[in-house]
Amino acid sequence: MTETQTITLLDSTLRDGAQGEQISFSVQDKVHIVQALDELGIQFIEAGNPGSNPKDLEFFREIQKIPLANTKVCAFGSTRRKGIAPEDDGNLQSLLAANTGTVVFFGKTSVFQVERILRAELEENLAMIRETAAFLKGQGRGVIFDAEHFFDAFKENPDYALRCLEAAQEGGAETLVLCDTRGGCLPGEIGRITRLAAERFDSCAEIGVHTHNDCGLGVANSLAAVEAGARHVQGTLLGFGERTGNANLSTIIANLELKMNASCLPAGHLERLTSIVRQVAEIANITLDSGMPYVGHNAFAHKAGMHIDAVLKDPESYEHIVPETVGNDRVILVSEAAGRAAVLEKIRKFDPLITKDSPVASEILKTIKDLEHSGYQFEGAEGSFELLVRKALKRYRPFFKLHYYKTIGEKPRLDDYLCSFAQLKIEVNGQLEVTAGEGDGPVHALDVALRRALERFYPAVSHIRLTDYKVRVLDSQSATAAKVRVLIESSDGAESWSTVGVSSDIMEASWLALVDSIEYYLIYDFERQLGASGQ
Repeated sequence: MTETQTITLLDSTLRDGAQGEQISFSVQDKVHIVQALDELGIQFIEAGNPGSNPKDLEFFREIQKIPLANTKVCAFGSTRRKGIAPEDDGNLQSLLAANTGTVVFFGKTSVFQVERILRAELEENLAMIRETAAFLKGQGRGVIFDAEHFFDAFKENPDYALRCLEAAQEGGAETLVLCDTRGGCLPGEIGRITRLAAERFDSCAEIGVHTHNDCGLGVANSLAAVEAGARHVQGTLLGFGERTGNANLSTIIANLELKMNASCLPAGHLERLTSIVRQVAEIANITLDSGMPYVGHNAFAHKAGMHIDAVLKDPESYEHIVPETVGNDRVILVSEAAGRAAVLEKIRKFDPLITKDSPVASEILKTIKDLEHSGYQFEGAEGSFELLVRKALKRYRPFFKLHYYKTIGEKPRLDDYLCSFAQLKIEVNGQLEVTAGEGDGPVHALDVALRRALERFYPAVSHIRLTDYKVRVLDSQSATAAKVRVLIESSDGAESWSTVGVSSDIMEASWLALVDSIEYYLIYDFERQLGASGQ
């Protein structure tokens, strides 16, 4: 693409994405995701099928109360049913009752699908598409037509597939979306077929694309369609959806804006991409893939010493874009492979005047090597590493003192969720607090008890949530006496951080990582408050 093209986006996280395994949204979850996508600048949000369940109907009532700056919420449904006039079709009436300005409806375009699955005459299917579009248009709605199985349909019978698009356009659909419903096409096929459709309909309708990731090509196929003339792209922001998922819209957005000279977000909104993606992951209660392009934690992470040295001299040596462009950060992983330059770079975050010859730098490097020798690993535990540096620089103070903790396990379980109990005693500024917690395992119970004890002194800990917990045995030869490394990932809903603990006692290792996690958060919360007060 040479001249800048404007591409409209439709996010289907709340409809197609909700069909992914272990994805379940409450009405409030859906409202929060709409608000996040609106903040990003997505033009359309396909929010569900109001004719399929009461929860979607409730959502459409609730979302009417929320002011949105950039996005249009769309109801989704199918064509009218066979032998029923549009005005008598209950599903179409539900689409109107959702009261959205734009409606997305799908119809079959494959001869095989029409005859074998829908069991309708080919002409009747065309009439269903045309009349549905005309009915919705006549009710004052914007109309987007999803041409289901279009690419397979075109390879099977191109004339009929195109006639289905023509029927939708004649009925008043403004956007004709070509769907790779089974996700089995290759980029060359997508590009060739999209180009033919765009050449035929470009003067009277916008051509769109909707791809799935069954061959791992959802993003590539979407970009191939844009190169061939599509001006509307559908996907889910994080890529999750039915089977192997939908095209990852966050990756598509970054590629369109940064690689293809296309405009798809309001000016200045691209730098919000990473934070919005992580926010949606938090609402969806999933762990974001650290290797996700552009927005993943490791998207700009460097570990090898040679790479780090080069990146510190000139980031373009190993980074294809500036991380901040999409709201992400460069990560220099601390390990035995990283070398002195990597550690110094992270230390300078706290004191830019420190050099490789500074005594404190040598002290920190020695501490890291000693801890790694004993089983620690800091490349995935930046929170613990930062606390280590703060201690060496005398920029750390403990937020509490532990007097004791103990955990108890119950077998058989008392119920489906509770099997462990924890009790602890801590001291904060001379004040003692004794609390207990119960949970699904001893670490969970200890986490509950510790946060309960601290909330009286530090209310902000109520925002912390443990999102991942990993244990690795470091010396399998020692059997149950082996050291273990525990890695904990925590989040406050906006940011995530990881901490580590090592011990031959799994509970002690977990405690060390848990304490680091909470102290890391409290330090930043304290510094944020100081900054807000201007001190």
